[in-house]
Amino acid sequence: MIVYCAWDREFSLPILKSFTKETGIEVIPKFDTEATKSVGLFQDLLNEKLLPRCDVYWNNEIINTIRLAEQGVTASYQSPSAAPYPKQYKSAAHKWYAFAARARVILVNTDLVSRTDRPDSILDLTNPKWKAKLAMAKPQFGTTATHAACLFQAWGKDKAERFFEQLHVNAVHIVKGNKQVAEGVGNGVYHLGLTDTDDAMGEVRAGKPVAIVFPDADAPPESGMGALFIPNSLSLIRSSPNPKGGQKLIDYLLSQDVEKRLAESPACQIPLNPNVKVVLPEPMRPALSVTQMKVDFESAAEKWNAAQEFVTSLFAK
Repeated sequence: MIVYCAWDREFSLPILKSFTKETGIEVIPKFDTEATKSVGLFQDLLNEKLLPRCDVYWNNEIINTIRLAEQGVTASYQSPSAAPYPKQYKSAAHKWYAFAARARVILVNTDLVSRTDRPDSILDLTNPKWKAKLAMAKPQFGTTATHAACLFQAWGKDKAERFFEQLHVNAVHIVKGNKQVAEGVGNGVYHLGLTDTDDAMGEVRAGKPVAIVFPDADAPPESGMGALFIPNSLSLIRSSPNPKGGQKLIDYLLSQDVEKRLAESPACQIPLNPNVKVVLPEPMRPALSVTQMKVDFESAAEKWNAAQEFVTSLFAK
């Protein structure tokens, strides 16, 4: 069985090997590169639509998975493992499922930024005092691209465009990926960076002088603000070579055991199944209580092209 996997090899491969050990079904994964995370595999799946090679797509974000469903690439499969998940984390047509989220956070170098100066809101990143001191991954790829589409949906086009324009004026450093953002902050190259919780926790575990800020943690739920949670996602590929094996893998990956393993792994994924109870590391514990940004992911997928056109015009020069 073939799995296209945009999630980090070091975290996903042990899970896939456990599936093979339990079921006897061999899994051959195809991984994406850090620089084109999720977008490269997305294009492969589109190119192979008429003659699929892949059985299951395990994406490290959700918007491109929904876009594939809208273009007829994914098949409908009602997984019994998905029953406990809230409805916003699964397709009404059973063409995609979301699980095990990361949060978009601000990572701060504590040697360079005092506690009283730490930004509380994502909008604080546009403050001129952070000019040329902030890093962000390329907004055409991975969770940064997803973040842009979600802001276009949650805030509206004008506010989202104004935010990115202000980041551009503030001379934000654009680097290859979220890991490079986190490492740059940890090494003191940048004062702060917009990144994902798994990469931020990598710097915490490395003993670097960093602190994780969940932006807009106390925002009113209807404000359009809050910390953005971006889940992993799964879909069965239409007319795939091994649909039965693919269904079994989706059931397995949506299980409580896998979400618990991902939460307790160094990736520190945030469980979305309400039946999964875990104790997260101290820097991650705010994730269980912060205001989450309210996003309609399917509507955000519709904003993808507009968001991409805009951020590309600003940052791909």
